[in-house]
Amino acid sequence: MRIVMRAFRRVRLAPHPCEVRGGGGKFLPNGCRRFHIASAYLNSGSAHMPLHNIDTERYSSQAIFWRALSTISADAASEASTSITDAGKGGPLVEYERKIASGELVDGDNFQDDIIRQLQRLYDELVEKADECRLDRYSASKKSERSRWLWSRLLPQSSASPVEGLYLYGGVGTGKTMLMDLFFDQLPSNWRKKRIHFHDFMLNVHSRLQKHKGVADPLDVVAGEISDESILLCLDEFMVTDVADALILNRLFGHLFSKGVILVATSNRAPDKLYEGGLQRDLFLPFIATLKERCVVHEIGSSTDYRKLTSAQQGFYFVGKEYSGFLKKYFLQLVGEHKPRPQEVDVVMGRKLQVPLGANGCAYFPFEELCDRPLGAADYFGLFKNFHTLALEGVPIFGIHNRTAAYRFVQLVDVMYDSKARLMCTAEASPTELFERIVTISDAKKMVPRTSSRSRRNDDLDICVDNELGFAKDRTISRLTEMNSKEYLEQHAANLSELSQEVDDVSGELSQEISENGNLLQA
Repeated sequence: MRIVMRAFRRVRLAPHPCEVRGGGGKFLPNGCRRFHIASAYLNSGSAHMPLHNIDTERYSSQAIFWRALSTISADAASEASTSITDAGKGGPLVEYERKIASGELVDGDNFQDDIIRQLQRLYDELVEKADECRLDRYSASKKSERSRWLWSRLLPQSSASPVEGLYLYGGVGTGKTMLMDLFFDQLPSNWRKKRIHFHDFMLNVHSRLQKHKGVADPLDVVAGEISDESILLCLDEFMVTDVADALILNRLFGHLFSKGVILVATSNRAPDKLYEGGLQRDLFLPFIATLKERCVVHEIGSSTDYRKLTSAQQGFYFVGKEYSGFLKKYFLQLVGEHKPRPQEVDVVMGRKLQVPLGANGCAYFPFEELCDRPLGAADYFGLFKNFHTLALEGVPIFGIHNRTAAYRFVQLVDVMYDSKARLMCTAEASPTELFERIVTISDAKKMVPRTSSRSRRNDDLDICVDNELGFAKDRTISRLTEMNSKEYLEQHAANLSELSQEVDDVSGELSQEISENGNLLQA
């Protein structure tokens, strides 16, 4: 977008005036040409102004624009080439050590050091083999790109990357996401790369499949589109719980890997534990084999949850129904002079999400309307593309009776955390106590069996044995803890301030452009 805007500016400032017939010999900039030519024609009293002059001027303007765009693109390619040369001088390890030295990061443990060295190894290998991996988006001309696209479809052939990806898994809060983001941010800006949450990635895949319905092999087409955009794919929180996702992953990634895509992923689960106990898991097993073949699998053995080392203040997490009025008061304070009203936000594939109350980037929901209805990650991503703060009233204690709502709440927190959004909520208990009745199969086996002499409490009847939810709850508790810490809330405020400044800057530039064009019209 910046390249296009720079091209527009070059056209506007280019010394390429046009003489308007019947307009007193005025020379006008290209941006105003069409308006003044039409005015001159109407006011000249002549019925013989040749229309081809207008077309000639328009096409001349377009030619100047495309020449400017071509020149700037070439400059960008040159800059990109320089950035690739400089890339080998740094990397995630250098930046990690700099952040620790400056106090931006807490000094990690041996396990984190091991991860960052794995990422540095991958970084160095990618820089060395960038041309082989076709990472540089500027390295080939449009013509050769089209030619390669055509031949790849006429004569399909495997072109797997010479570089293996990386699959990092381990406990919650051990720094997987932070380190992957640090790695991603150090990559040259001209590379074909993408960092995305796994839920969001799969939603994008399903949306593309919908668009290519009726094609012989839509997964191959989708994989082709993804690989054209991003050769290096960084997926955060790789977690398969949906049978539809499980059934397409093997063929999708088979196509992606054969097209040269390199995967970097983080997960709480080892590859062999993915989709454990899921429906038709035997059809998912080939994907695990492919994943282990194309990625170095690395476990993070740390048991330290760095999210819980933040200042453990309660933030906007209120325990007890009596705080509902307090939550509403905070919400109205954040909204300020704006009037909250029901709103509607767009979700993927034309769907809409109804927001009970929203204003000034803040949304208000009762828990039932957001987690007790048939909603999912797509709806939550749509919500946080439009709102930066969620006030959620009445989060319950989870058990067998509301297991589905628990799954949705876990997804909601994942999307909020990935979107760096702020949560204000009232709940029946602390984050840890909300999930006490959710246990894994191994946890259930360790529980003391009920005997005739032991009283049968209502709480015992509400125990939910669910492996996926049992693993996911630790991540949710950890993230809720961090999201209510002083550090997280201060970072959220800083992000809002930065975004507000960017909006003001863009508004200022647009106002200046409009003002300059207005002055030229009056000249």
